[in-house]
Amino acid sequence: MARRSRNRGEAERGRFLNRGKHKPTLLKERWRFLVEGKVQGVGFRQGCCRRAMDLGLSGWVRNLPDGRVEVQAEGTPMALSDLRLWCERGPTDAQVSLVRPSQMPITGADWFEIRN
Repeated sequence: MARRSRNRGEAERGRFLNRGKHKPTLLKERWRFLVEGKVQGVGFRQGCCRRAMDLGLSGWVRNLPDGRVEVQAEGTPMALSDLRLWCERGPTDAQVSLVRPSQMPITGADWFEIRN
């Protein structure tokens, strides 16, 4: 009975080990923030959109009929945490009283926009 050689060729060895060929994928999450307080008419949506794009997030922001602002953002946990901190302060004229976060399934969107 013939024995296999312990020294495999480079082509065969490469079939099993893919070193350095694949980048690790970054963990992404999607969060929804409901922002309460004096947050409409103070530039909250524009400031939130600018901050989200600076952080490399995707998603959207919009005013709700009851006076709150809804933000849905997708990206790395660190960037989402930074956006939540920004939402807790808001722009200069805003008076944020509460931010209610909830996690959602990711959608794969690749831009951030202001919705009406």
